[in-house]
Amino acid sequence: MKKILAISGVGFCCMASPVAGEVRQASAEGFVSENRASVAASPSGVWAALVNPASWWNGEHSWSTDADNFSLDPRAGGCFCETIPAAEGRQAGSVEHMRVINAVPGQQLRMVGALGPLQGEALQAVLTIDLQAEGEGTAISFTYVVGGYARYPLEQLAPAVDSVMSEQLMRLGNLLESGTP
Repeated sequence: MKKILAISGVGFCCMASPVAGEVRQASAEGFVSENRASVAASPSGVWAALVNPASWWNGEHSWSTDADNFSLDPRAGGCFCETIPAAEGRQAGSVEHMRVINAVPGQQLRMVGALGPLQGEALQAVLTIDLQAEGEGTAISFTYVVGGYARYPLEQLAPAVDSVMSEQLMRLGNLLESGTP
């Protein structure tokens, strides 16, 4: 089991608590990534930011390299999608990153879908985002469970995926704490 505790770096200066990320389980067939943070915002405030990924997701982890192209329809069947703008010699396109399977405002958002390079493999993945009132703030957890067939051992990719998930949670937390991801 590999543990990553991200507590250094400029990005964490504004968080009420650092993001703690950990690969909980990993094998050639799949892995579980868990990331947690606490923020000084209400669960409803966290939800409002969460369902607007364009305001906090890092565009470097997108197909268009621009988070402004993200949208999220927070209801069962809704899409966490990205538009790909037309460019010279290329038509506009789109990407479905994940599909919402459970949405309880202020409490939980659960989506299915393999993110990034996992999308090209025969994998199933579930991201559960839990929000729990904690004093005057909210504890946020991202749990990403990935499994299935891939052309490479998934335990080798697990730390990198965990790092990306940790970064996204950090950016959400920074947005909630300071207004900038």
